[in-house]
Amino acid sequence: MTAYMELNEKQLHEELGVLLAQFEEFKLRGLKLNMSRGKPSPEQLDLSNGLFDMVPSCERPLDSTGEDTRNYGLILGIPEARVLFGQILGVPASEVLVSGNSSLALMHDTIMRSMLYGLRGSKPWCALDSVKFLCPSPGYDRHFALTASLGMENIVIPMTPDGPDMDAVRFYVEGDPAVKGIWCVPKFSNPEGVVYSDEVVRQFAALKPAAEDFRIFWDNAYAVHDLFDPPIALLSLRDACIQAGNPDLYYQFASTSKITFATGGLSALSTSAGNLAEIERLTSLQNIGPDKVNQLRHVRFLCDLDGVQAHMRKQAAIVAPKFAVVLDTLESELEGLGIAEWIKPSGGYFISFNGLEGTARRTIALAKEAGVILTDAGATYPYGVDIRDSNIRIAPTFPSIEELALASELFCVCVKIAALEKLLS
Repeated sequence: MTAYMELNEKQLHEELGVLLAQFEEFKLRGLKLNMSRGKPSPEQLDLSNGLFDMVPSCERPLDSTGEDTRNYGLILGIPEARVLFGQILGVPASEVLVSGNSSLALMHDTIMRSMLYGLRGSKPWCALDSVKFLCPSPGYDRHFALTASLGMENIVIPMTPDGPDMDAVRFYVEGDPAVKGIWCVPKFSNPEGVVYSDEVVRQFAALKPAAEDFRIFWDNAYAVHDLFDPPIALLSLRDACIQAGNPDLYYQFASTSKITFATGGLSALSTSAGNLAEIERLTSLQNIGPDKVNQLRHVRFLCDLDGVQAHMRKQAAIVAPKFAVVLDTLESELEGLGIAEWIKPSGGYFISFNGLEGTARRTIALAKEAGVILTDAGATYPYGVDIRDSNIRIAPTFPSIEELALASELFCVCVKIAALEKLLS
C-alpha cells in the first residue's frame, strides 16, 4: 500500500470518495454491535455452567474444616478458596481474602478504608489537603474514575513496552508525600496487553515512598488469561517486596469474573499479614461473612491451578480466533498506510490501537453512525482526556467471529476516513 503521506491532494480526495461510498454501504447493513467493554461471550460463559451442579440441594455444603458454608463467619473466605487464589496469585493462602464477585469492589473498599480510617495508624486520607494517585496510561478507565470520584488528583504515567515509566514513578512516589498509590494491571495491561518485565517489578518493590501509607494497587485481573501456550510468567511482586525489605508495600487483586461468570464469581485480595489483619478487623464491621456457598462451588468446579489453566485453555480456544480476526484485518487494511499502529497482545481482553493524532473521536463517531459502539475516545486516560486524541481500545471478546469480521472492516474504513479528513484539513 502507498502511505497516505505520499499521496497528493487530488489522490487523497479520490481515496476519501471511495471510502465514503463504502461507509454508506456499511450503514445500509443495519449493524447493531456494542464493543465498548471487555465482556465474555455467551460461549465463554457456557463453559462454566457446570457450576450450577457443584452444590446439590440434597447436600449440607460443608467446607474442608466442616464449617457450614450457608452460615455466618469466615470473613477471609473458606480455606480451600483461599488456597485456590493463593495458587493463582503465587502467594500463601494465609495472605488471601476471598470475597464476592467484584475485585473492583475490593479496590473501592480498600481505598475507602484509607480515606476514613487511615492506613495502620496513618492520618485518614480524607483529612489531608491533597491526595494523588498515579495512573499508568493508557489504562483502565474504572480505576481512574474511582480515585477521581473521591477528589484525588490522577497523574498520568506514560506506559512503555515493559510497563510504566519507572523514572516517572520514582519521581512522584519518592518526591511527593501526597502520592498515596498507583494503579497497575501488571499482566496483559488494559488496554495495551503489556506484561511488566522482571526489572519493572523489582523497581516497584524497591520504591522508597515519601508517604509511609503509599501502596501499589496491583490489579492482576488477567493472571491466567493467556491466549497461547506456554503461559507468560509474571515475577512475584510479593516476593520482590519481601526481598527489598518492603513487605507491606502492595495490595494484589484478582477475580474469576473472566474465568467463570462475570457477575457470579469470586474476587480476592492478597497482601502482607500485617495489612491483612487490619483489613480483616475493619471488614468485620461491614460484613458478617461472604457468599461461601459460591466459594465452595468454585473450588469444586475449578479444583486447583491445573484445573484453572485447563479451563482457561478452553476460553483461549474461543477468544484467540477473535483477536486474530481483528489483527488480521488491521494488518491487511492499514499496514503500510502510515496512519495507525497497534499492539498484538498475547493475552487479556483488549487490543490497543493508535490512529493519527486528532482522529480517535472522529473514528469512534463514524463507527457509531454505522452501528458499531466502541469505547469512548479518551476513556483510557484519567478524566477521559487523551491529549493526542489517538488511542482506541478494541474489545473483541463478545461479538461472534462473523460480526467481528464486519466490524473490523468497518473500523478500518472509519480509521481511513478520519485520517484522510485530518490530512486534508
